[in-house]
Amino acid sequence: MQVDENAVDDVIKRLRRAEGQIRGVIGMLEDGRDCSEVVTQLAAVSRALDRAGFKIIASGLQQCVTAAPGEERKANLDQMEKLFLSLA
Repeated sequence: MQVDENAVDDVIKRLRRAEGQIRGVIGMLEDGRDCSEVVTQLAAVSRALDRAGFKIIASGLQQCVTAAPGEERKANLDQMEKLFLSLA
């Protein structure tokens, strides 16, 4: 199952933002910043990555519901459930 084209742009934006946040965290560590500040930024990066993953799963669920017939739909939904739980 492919990621919907409309979701791809949003996911890429989220990942690029997370990439910048990770660079910022590395800089904070190199500068000897306080651990609570570093952990706060790491939590923000983690949330950004989770949101990107959930966006991909939501796109897949839409495809499952609208496109696939019968058994194929069930198999796709089972796959989406496993992916969702891997992020939860």
